Amino acid sequence: MEDKTFTVSEINKYINRILKGDPNLKNIQIKGEISNYKTFPSGHSYFTLKDETSQIPAVFFKFNKDRFLDFEPENGMKVIIKGKIEVYENDGKYQLYVTKIQKDGIGDLFARFEQLKKDLDKEGLFKDTHKKEIPKYPQRIGVVTAQTGAAIRDIITTIKRRYPICEILVFSTLVQGSQAAPQIVRQIKHAQEFNIDTLIVGRGGGSIEDLWPFNEEIVAREIYACKIPVISAVGHEIDFTIADFVADKRAATPTAAAELAVPSIQEVKNNVDQLSNRINKSIEDKLLENKTKLEYISQKNVLKNPETIYEIKGMRLDSLISRLDFSSKNIISQNRTRLFKLENSIVLKKPEEIIKAKREAYLKNFNKLEVLNPLLTLKRGYTMAKSGDKVISSAKDVKVGDEIDIEFNDGTVNTRVI
Repeated sequence: MEDKTFTVSEINKYINRILKGDPNLKNIQIKGEISNYKTFPSGHSYFTLKDETSQIPAVFFKFNKDRFLDFEPENGMKVIIKGKIEVYENDGKYQLYVTKIQKDGIGDLFARFEQLKKDLDKEGLFKDTHKKEIPKYPQRIGVVTAQTGAAIRDIITTIKRRYPICEILVFSTLVQGSQAAPQIVRQIKHAQEFNIDTLIVGRGGGSIEDLWPFNEEIVAREIYACKIPVISAVGHEIDFTIADFVADKRAATPTAAAELAVPSIQEVKNNVDQLSNRINKSIEDKLLENKTKLEYISQKNVLKNPETIYEIKGMRLDSLISRLDFSSKNIISQNRTRLFKLENSIVLKKPEEIIKAKREAYLKNFNKLEVLNPLLTLKRGYTMAKSGDKVISSAKDVKVGDEIDIEFNDGTVNTRVI
């Protein structure tokens, strides 16, 4: 073999034959932690099996899944896998071909993720009532991410395409590794010193280890305390981090975050054009309405022959004067009649006859009352018996022993009944 030149395909086939010929790799059992698990429309699933220091790519074909899989694998899940190791000759990479997966507990990072998520949710950091509205028409966007890489390129390109009038400020930070979380926190604080409308915090996709800085509690609390509305853009559609839950808005990708942060300038122009057309239409309708009213008013007789107003008013004035004249004459006539009656009244002509007639009527009534006076009866020799102030008119009104007064014309005698 030293003197022969091989093609790449021949080498890959040769290595693959060696691996296939190793009985230890034909039916191997490996335990590790699932990462970057993804299922394609074909039904085949691809993922990475890893431990603390190493990893191996793996593929789980649909026909094996349908026969042997009774649960849905998730990132961070510890598993025991049965399968074989071969070379995928097209790429020249060896990988684990899975025939069966069984659970072996949950990965440490995933367990930490679930516990922190539970604690912060209980504390209320994920509640919608705390989330701020994303401004519709921002003037300045801040981005906390790595200064180089696909994420910042996608964000800048999308914003410039959709809303080129918006300014972009980049706050560069590590997005992976043990020093990333403190840097992310510092840059979020720093961004609040600028007049920024919306802040995008994120990075591209990756494994749970790659995304872990965005699962740190200090990052979550800083996003929650941020005065600027925050859009989280960490990973791809299937990846969720603690930052996604606590942010005011979650975007599946950095590009999606940029689309959420700014409107489409063309849509804004279209809206302005529509509003302008509506305003112009409203003005035209109002002008037409007022023109119609003006034409209607201009056809009125009062504008064509304004003198008729004074003629009508003059006629009404004449009518009022006539009525006033008639009323005044009628009142004068009535008062003259009353005056004539008063002038010819006997009260004014012979008042002494009225006085005489009054005196005669008085004497006549007085004489009638005098006849009824009981004192006149006493003068004729009669007496009147009284008990106290009460006149006794019957013998039944007294009994033996009663004291009574007998009243005569010239005095009173007190006596007792025996």
